[in-house]
Amino acid sequence: MLEMKVPSPGESITEVEIAEWLVEDGDYVEKDQAIAEVDSDKATLELPAEASGVITLKAEEGDAVAVGAVVCLIDTDAVRPEGLEAAPAAKSSAPVASEEAPATPTTTNYATGTPSPAARKILDEKGVDAAAVAGSGRDGRITKDDAVKAVPSMGSGGDSERGSSRKKLSMLRRKVAERLVAAKNETAMLTTFNEVDMGPIFELRKQYKEQFKEKHGVGLGFMSFFTLAVVRALELYPDVNSMIDGDYQIKYDFKDISIAVSGPKGLMVPVIRNAEELSFKGVESEVKRLAIRARDGQITVDEMTGGTFTISNGGVFGSMLSTPIINPPQSGILGMHNIVERPIVKNGEIVIAPVMFVALSYDHRIIDGRESVGFLVAVKEALENPVEILMNNEIEKALEL
Repeated sequence: MLEMKVPSPGESITEVEIAEWLVEDGDYVEKDQAIAEVDSDKATLELPAEASGVITLKAEEGDAVAVGAVVCLIDTDAVRPEGLEAAPAAKSSAPVASEEAPATPTTTNYATGTPSPAARKILDEKGVDAAAVAGSGRDGRITKDDAVKAVPSMGSGGDSERGSSRKKLSMLRRKVAERLVAAKNETAMLTTFNEVDMGPIFELRKQYKEQFKEKHGVGLGFMSFFTLAVVRALELYPDVNSMIDGDYQIKYDFKDISIAVSGPKGLMVPVIRNAEELSFKGVESEVKRLAIRARDGQITVDEMTGGTFTISNGGVFGSMLSTPIINPPQSGILGMHNIVERPIVKNGEIVIAPVMFVALSYDHRIIDGRESVGFLVAVKEALENPVEILMNNEIEKALEL
């Protein structure tokens, strides 16, 4: 009889919560089969079976279990039932070779079931719940046409159902809530704003994105420009790349940039290590790698620990402007937003340009107004003049073409 114990998901984590059992008591399980999802205060992970056999569960869903505690028993002497198909292995296990072609995966992400801004307005006016509408847009997004065609449920005043549900927050969600409240209560958080003319970056991407993708296998997105602009600004204003520890200030000579990405369990913040050493290709490759791992639920606790500054892109959800919350113990976070054509003044004339509003939230206990405003202006300067400031006037060399 094999005793399965809770493995340590990462340093400093002492307990996990059984989020969901993926098998039932008495089931026959295969080695490496995903048998449970467990929540820590930093991530949700799958628990793979350590051997094949009949399983006996020793914990209930929702139980908090100490790392190293026994959560189930596996009778390794049990005979595998005839006709039982092999169960899929946990995502974290090594891939198993197969002669059959893999099934085409269904793309599911933050867009699935999410209405566009226009669709949301129509659904709200109709009183239709977005969960009741099947999206026909990319990755299942609910389009304006879907909202127009949606039919409200017919229920007269006295007969309509008014239900509610109650669900315990996951350990990860509770920890996120705790950290957000702490960030608001324990820091002197202020936000400064600016706007960026994204025209020069648009022109660069239009001219080089196909060549860049063909050469490197990744797209030339906005994150590489923003990350490298942030790295430069952190060099100019090192207080923004520091943290408070009691009565001391800790400054870092490296730039580990946390990036907010959407995963199946909600928002995750993996870290691009030593971003100051990366090129445009390096940043885009790392962003793609981390985003895929987050989407597939394979991101590890170590990959989400230790950032010195955060970039959050609310623009992918349609946000025009926001005040992002600091990611403790960091002292600053840069918020990117959607890009909208707006009238601006250039050389004394009103022109139309693609403009993004940017926001820097910072801890005023350690970062003064001069540093915060100067930092954001430095980011703006680099983004509006990327060829000179970020590429040293050598575009093809910077893009490694």
